[in-house]
Amino acid sequence: MGDTTVLNMAVAAGPGGILALIRSGEAVTRARIMQVTGLSRSTVAQRLDALMACGYIAPAAAETSTGGRPPGAFQINRDAGVMLLAAVGAGAMQVAVCDMARTILARQSHKVAVADGPAAVLGKVAAHFDELLAQTGRARAQVRGIGIGLPGPVEFAAGKVVRPPIMTGWDGYRVPDFFAADHTCPVVVDKDVNLMALGEHRGAWAGVTHLLFIKISTGIGAGLIMDSALQRGAQGAAGDIGHLFVGNIEPEHTEICRCGNTGCLEAYASGWAICRDLTAKGHHAENVRDVADLAQHGVRDAVELLQTSGRLIGESVAGAVSLLNPSLVVLGGELALCQSYVLAAVRETVYRRSLPLATRNLQIVTSKLGHDAGLMGAAQLVSDAIYAPAVVDAVLEQSR
Repeated sequence: MGDTTVLNMAVAAGPGGILALIRSGEAVTRARIMQVTGLSRSTVAQRLDALMACGYIAPAAAETSTGGRPPGAFQINRDAGVMLLAAVGAGAMQVAVCDMARTILARQSHKVAVADGPAAVLGKVAAHFDELLAQTGRARAQVRGIGIGLPGPVEFAAGKVVRPPIMTGWDGYRVPDFFAADHTCPVVVDKDVNLMALGEHRGAWAGVTHLLFIKISTGIGAGLIMDSALQRGAQGAAGDIGHLFVGNIEPEHTEICRCGNTGCLEAYASGWAICRDLTAKGHHAENVRDVADLAQHGVRDAVELLQTSGRLIGESVAGAVSLLNPSLVVLGGELALCQSYVLAAVRETVYRRSLPLATRNLQIVTSKLGHDAGLMGAAQLVSDAIYAPAVVDAVLEQSR
């Protein structure tokens, strides 16, 4: 959340705006809140008391000697409930429960086949959520929000999956409806790479205002952070870089993509395409983890295919860099985190193909959050929904 956004939200200086200041770290003490908002001491005290009474905030421990919050500071009340998180991919998923300060309390990883359809996949997610709640001694009544990431386009406002290329049976499905019977809290749903971009931005690169996150795993996708805000596009399809046309492939080598088109980047450079090609060469490669294992053991075919993947992805990223001019490109996903084969190839191609002005100060790195990026992004998204100033003000108004 950028400073400008925080300050704009605090202009009205209602309790929700004050909470936004505390949550962002822009103003965490009474004195600083008074300075930013221009409110009197008594008004600030009244609104802080209301936020504490409803469980939104709690006094922070003084940690000035270690660079932490100063004496008299406030922070989000981490014990006010829990959030349930799921990062669902094409073949695997992570589920977790975290406190209100986004600290993960327990987590699990499981195989999944997203093409089995929403009832089967979300049924497994719900069952694992219950296991995590039991493991941490929490009840469903303590769940304040649920965040779900899926490997396909999502109409964010409705939590509805829209024409996903690989998610058979999901088109038009409203994910929040599945959880409505057991949970009355907000359920937010987004494309998995959007959550990864959001988690990476706020958790590792908060000072970067223009970031492009590239997920390289079973599929390929991109998440866009522009002016510190996540960009989804008009219908939630922004960043679908995996289905850009690869124009420099010989006609006789044109491959059919899982989306039904020919010549897509995913058909040559994604994890599923590399699995296909390694299998054709006689290797055991059922999933991206197998590809990573082969590469880590120095199997030449795997290394060469990953390098080729990096060059092809680099061609598409170079176009995105010239079009969007980010200052940072982050590579994440199982294959991006495998050795440095993909990273080196992407870097070389982007710096060679993009315009000099666009790459003058451009950094291309691998994810700092690694496999946690999607879960952390889901936690951020749920927090945004729960702590939105208008929502907070409405809750406090009803509690009077």
